[in-house]
Amino acid sequence: MTRSKFHFFFSRAFLSFIIGCIFYSALAQQLPVWNPQIGRNATNDWLINPICQKAEVYKTADGKNIILSNGLLRRSFRISPNVTCYDFTNQSNGKQLLRSVKPEAQVAINGRTLNVGGLYGQKENAYILPEWLDSFTSNPNDFQFEKYEVTPIIPVIEWKSNSWWAGNKKQPTGKTICFFYKSLLKELQGITVSIHYSIFDGIPLMSKWITIENHTPSAIQVGRTVNEILGTVEEESAVVGSVHDMRTPQGLYIETNYAFNNAMRHDLSDQTTHWEADSTYTSQVNYNYQTPCLLKVYPERVTGVELKPGETFTSVRTYELMMDSYDRERRGLAIRKMYRTIAPWVTANPIFMHLVSKNDDEVRNAINQCAATGYEALILSFGSHLNMEDTSATNLKKWKELADYAHDKNIRIGGYSLFSSRKISDSDDVIDPKTGKPGGAFFGNAACYGSKWGLAYRDKIKAFFKTTGFDIWENDGPYPGDVCASTTHPGHKGLEDSQWRQMEIQKDLYHWLNNRGIYVNAPDWYFLDGTNKIGMGYREVNFSLSREQQIILNRQNIYDALWNEIPSMVWGFVPLTKYQGGGPEAVLEPLTQHLDAYRSLMTEYYGSGVQACYRGPRLYDTEKTRQTVTDVINWYKAHRDILNSDIIHLQRASGSDWDGIMHVNPELKEKALLMLYNPLKEKITRTIKVPLYYTGLDAIASFSEQGKEKRVIKLNRDYTATLTFNIEPESYTWFLVE
Repeated sequence: MTRSKFHFFFSRAFLSFIIGCIFYSALAQQLPVWNPQIGRNATNDWLINPICQKAEVYKTADGKNIILSNGLLRRSFRISPNVTCYDFTNQSNGKQLLRSVKPEAQVAINGRTLNVGGLYGQKENAYILPEWLDSFTSNPNDFQFEKYEVTPIIPVIEWKSNSWWAGNKKQPTGKTICFFYKSLLKELQGITVSIHYSIFDGIPLMSKWITIENHTPSAIQVGRTVNEILGTVEEESAVVGSVHDMRTPQGLYIETNYAFNNAMRHDLSDQTTHWEADSTYTSQVNYNYQTPCLLKVYPERVTGVELKPGETFTSVRTYELMMDSYDRERRGLAIRKMYRTIAPWVTANPIFMHLVSKNDDEVRNAINQCAATGYEALILSFGSHLNMEDTSATNLKKWKELADYAHDKNIRIGGYSLFSSRKISDSDDVIDPKTGKPGGAFFGNAACYGSKWGLAYRDKIKAFFKTTGFDIWENDGPYPGDVCASTTHPGHKGLEDSQWRQMEIQKDLYHWLNNRGIYVNAPDWYFLDGTNKIGMGYREVNFSLSREQQIILNRQNIYDALWNEIPSMVWGFVPLTKYQGGGPEAVLEPLTQHLDAYRSLMTEYYGSGVQACYRGPRLYDTEKTRQTVTDVINWYKAHRDILNSDIIHLQRASGSDWDGIMHVNPELKEKALLMLYNPLKEKITRTIKVPLYYTGLDAIASFSEQGKEKRVIKLNRDYTATLTFNIEPESYTWFLVE
């Protein structure tokens, strides 16, 4: 390089550096200065009373640190000579979650694994002292901090909230900060890595994700992307034991939008949370350094995604919720609050029927019955004559006319479609990496979403909904992240990106549907990408058991399923007609002959806020049956807000004594609603302590049984009310609390 060219190059680089510094300085000046008193005087319980403090991004007076806080949590970053998180505090109880600094993320690009951000020099990894930070250094091989930007939170999905009956129609609010990084390495010039952190108003919750932008002239290979690395304080100090033997830290609940396992539970469906040992933590008690106190978040089976010039890779989104208790109910309430906040569409809970139809007349009749009883939606069940994959003009015209008929009666309409659990063809099915042949999917054979058939299926579903005006999609599959070793499918390159690309196709469809106001019943944990409801967990053959057994089992399932989930997130099942075996004792048809069981099943589901799939050809067969259904629906609608509120678990059904649940909501006039059941063949009288802490009541409570005479009860010092009640044999009662 000549002297003049070197001078020109140096001048351009220096000018860019100066402009960057000016830009950075301007941004820094715009931020409010951190006040250490923020969050220290908070005394309200955020699960009961709204928090006034809004989420904000601050700078410290010396300009060295960026601090995110909403009065409930605080996360602090040193931003020079590189960015590292050194403080993650639960401001509700003052507990510090971190013991050491780590890189902010880790990416693999073109086969090379690199840290993003991070500082080095911490010798003692059991705790962090603020005075150490000034001596920490950066590694020039890591991606280096360039600038940051602060914006309001942008919703992940533009949900059409006005289309549905929902408990929360507001998108989350708060602030997002994005740290931009670039590499000093020549081979990585033109690649920008950005790390985004969002902090939400009113809840001790953050989200984090990474984007990688390819501004080079060539495609790059993105390998494993670790979007969170935290050196957390340990939960216990065991001298011996492996990572898998010991308890993981309980002060932080982790969830991502990459969860699937057909378990209908997030903790079993999670694919990204990894608690590992930290070999640099040499002062830990465990002799083999096996304490699980290093958190890493990444999808394990995604090892290679091609990123073409101009494209952007977006990682999974990690949601990090601060926990302040070991109590199962309180932890569950916090998680439920998280769902209501970040995925408000899950609060939509339409009253629907599951129709088994053979012809169009049966559909019209079911629509008429829904309108006559107060139902709000009709879903054509599996086994019906609906085929969404048939995009012929004749089929689309027919279903549009039926959808118009439903809409004229203010009934929403939807239907079932099967993706998985069937063989399509050798060229379209997932290829087992062990054999190189079709098979090896979760259910044996299944289509690959990246195959020609899979991509066509997605397009047919979009065409069906766009043309017919259907409102609900109940899809069966795809199931848990089937990988595919095919190298000829147009939707993915090979095994390394097959799971990721299939999930992208699937999520794109869910986003598309949600953005259009279409309600989605999905088979797995896709809530954070736009689905509305999932099964609450069941064994299908149990619906072939007797009605008496189903009544008890359903209450057990409801009790067990609603620890972390809100009622609107799950559905149950009531077989009006035969389902997978069972005799006349298992079904409700003829309905008029089993009205007591029909009412009992409806009451325990609607009394829990859970919508069941009432599967059959009709909702009623006589005027008396119609009145029974209508009475239950009218009662549900009269108390809909409280019945869709969170569950407090009172006593699990055992069949040997009373059982019950209670809905609570401190924001409503109706603070609580108790559902109490007597499975015995004799009348019972019981006295119980009703836990009213989460109602917000602290002195007295007014109890009215079945909306009748009120009883005012003084609360005990532990926020309980002593209640005596009577229930007739094999019956129930309910109390409203104000």
